[in-house]
Amino acid sequence: MAISLVGAPRFTPVSSEWSDRDRWGAVRARVGNFRMGYRVEPGLYALGNPDMDSPVFASANYKLSFDTLRRALKDAACWILVLDTKAINVWCAAGRGTFGTEELVERIQKSRLDEVVRHRAIVLPQLGAPGVQAHVVEKQTGFHIRFGPVDAKDIPAYIAAGFKATPAMRRVRFSLRDRLILAPMELGQSLMRYPAFVLAAFLLAGVGPRGVIFGEAWTGGWPLFILGLGSVLAGSFLAPVMLPFIPVRAFTAKGWILGAAVNAVLLHGARLAAGMDPFLLAACWLFFPAASAYMMLNFTGSTTFTSPSGVRKEIRISLPFFIASLALAAAALVLWKLKQWSLL
Repeated sequence: MAISLVGAPRFTPVSSEWSDRDRWGAVRARVGNFRMGYRVEPGLYALGNPDMDSPVFASANYKLSFDTLRRALKDAACWILVLDTKAINVWCAAGRGTFGTEELVERIQKSRLDEVVRHRAIVLPQLGAPGVQAHVVEKQTGFHIRFGPVDAKDIPAYIAAGFKATPAMRRVRFSLRDRLILAPMELGQSLMRYPAFVLAAFLLAGVGPRGVIFGEAWTGGWPLFILGLGSVLAGSFLAPVMLPFIPVRAFTAKGWILGAAVNAVLLHGARLAAGMDPFLLAACWLFFPAASAYMMLNFTGSTTFTSPSGVRKEIRISLPFFIASLALAAAALVLWKLKQWSLL
């Protein structure tokens, strides 16, 4: 609940402890679309019992970002200024401009921060730096910008060192643990689309001149169900986890390599290709590795390996590849059905 005295700036008291609801929200934000609306109200928050000399930290209004910051500031007395980033995390919001100069200036002014603290310094997360012009903020508000460490867990040491970050605190890491935390979100998104693929594959396998025949749909469809699941696993889990070990730079290529490897194992190692029509086999090789590549391309937004401009460039380059793969796979499927119906 926001608190204010008559004529005084408004702020909301908050604890550094996570409730069960916060923990469950964090899990849901990691695995599905729940994160798109997982937010806190922008504004000023008081952690502990801050006074006019307490430090000020800025955060996004994506609740998981806000919760991570307040948990890292356990036992601290400070102010947290939450920007309206449209429920987007700091790094992504900085790339989109919502964690940016204009919003920061507006939030400082709306919260009347100059009346809350005597000092004129505000600590921003380092990953928010691309979106903020520090000199413009200082000119318009009088507040000097300090950039804190990359990882929130380093904030207590950063404060203890007099708000100075060591080189290690400035280094952006994307460890196996980080990738394992993010991979379920990508896997969950892909699995949400999997039932639609199963239905399409079922209908495709069973359709004939007399309509859809259930027996043929199941016989011809189940290998496609398995290949589709393998494609999802390759593009949304294995490729993200093995990200730095795949010896190419482009995310599309990384996804295609893992997708092709899983496709080969399933088609030939698991003998799904046994008795498969050559046109259907060609369609499988054209479609499933490309689907894994597409899923892996989506993972660029979750990593620190590329910039927004790099993502846009890769999308421009890879789009013709995806279109060609889909078109050729569709052509191969048409030829397969025509041959199956004795029309070819």
